[in-house]
Amino acid sequence: MTPRAADRARYDRATAHLDAPVAIVDLEAFDANADDLVRRAAGKPIRVASKSVRCRALLERVLARPGFAGLMSFTLAESVWLARAGFEDVLLAYPSADRAAFTELTGDPKLAGAITVMVDDPAQLDLVDRAREGDGQEVRVCLELDTSLQLFRGRVRVGARRSPLRTPEQLAELARSVARRPGFRLVGLMAYEGHVAGVGDAVAGSPLRSRAIRLMQAAARKELAARRAEVVRAVRAVAPDLEFVNGGGTGSVQHTAAEAAVTEIAAGSGLYVPRLFDNYTSFSGRPAALFAQPVVRRPGVGVVTVLGGGYPASGAPGADRLPVPYLPEGLRYDPQEGAGEVQTPLLGSAADDLLIGDKVWFRHAKAGELCERFEELQLVEGDRVTATVPTYRGEGRTFL
Repeated sequence: MTPRAADRARYDRATAHLDAPVAIVDLEAFDANADDLVRRAAGKPIRVASKSVRCRALLERVLARPGFAGLMSFTLAESVWLARAGFEDVLLAYPSADRAAFTELTGDPKLAGAITVMVDDPAQLDLVDRAREGDGQEVRVCLELDTSLQLFRGRVRVGARRSPLRTPEQLAELARSVARRPGFRLVGLMAYEGHVAGVGDAVAGSPLRSRAIRLMQAAARKELAARRAEVVRAVRAVAPDLEFVNGGGTGSVQHTAAEAAVTEIAAGSGLYVPRLFDNYTSFSGRPAALFAQPVVRRPGVGVVTVLGGGYPASGAPGADRLPVPYLPEGLRYDPQEGAGEVQTPLLGSAADDLLIGDKVWFRHAKAGELCERFEELQLVEGDRVTATVPTYRGEGRTFL
């Protein structure tokens, strides 16, 4: 029996009493992935990206482990909810225009002490001020650096379009704006290199593309390390009490941790290890989050149909955004239909061994987005479900 076949047997036994669709997290794999992130971070604390987990029970579990400290949230409403639930260090990773949440934040000392908001434009500070009622609480602020690699005098750009702030002078100028402005305190700097941390460098069947990605990422790491160090020096000249400099992501942990200017690493997807992390040479993890769909039809030889399963991930549309049939091994999509809203045909010799009612296990393309489809996660240890915990959706929270 292969390791994957053994996992399938365990998951089937653990969930035999449950009807599919069902989502699980293998706690042994989850904890092993957490340990690997800590190893790669080489002593620097890891701030957990909540969007990649979307389950309070699992956020609490990982933050209880040595090497993890603080959360990185994705909306201000989520930040407020997490802080009210007892999480004491929440960095909002994206600027917000949620006026009601800003009013709540500036009116509550507990929230103002726990949450740090992201800023890359003075207009975002104006929005906060307009939401204040009276003087309000001092707001903790983090500035974001654009990490993109720009070639040929900016004519070629590699990386996400995030912050407009790129140079030490631009960051220092905004830092001075924050320092001069009553009601705000600059505490952090963030730089997320998604083109390194979130792009696999070993694309199956594409050796030339893979080599091009590795060359790009090597150049990007070198350029960013030098520029980030300059930016940190410039910002610390304005705000010498800067509390943290955040960088990285699951795919770049060890590289970012090696930079002296960085004080903490962001990661989250590496806890679940979705399918997009199969294409990395720098690390390997164990798939921890899976979902199962039930076989409901057997249209012919070498074909079964499962109920639903069309759960595409965000990003540029493409086959790599679809969940992947994982267990049993050897199943693939029908190219005429793909992953369907209400039914998904699957092809392959493994289909002939499946019966009506059997489970087919899938891995989602990205990490936390799976939890937008399920209200509960079954936590599996060995071949037993030892706990059932709500996702954000199961707690009635869908923030985006």
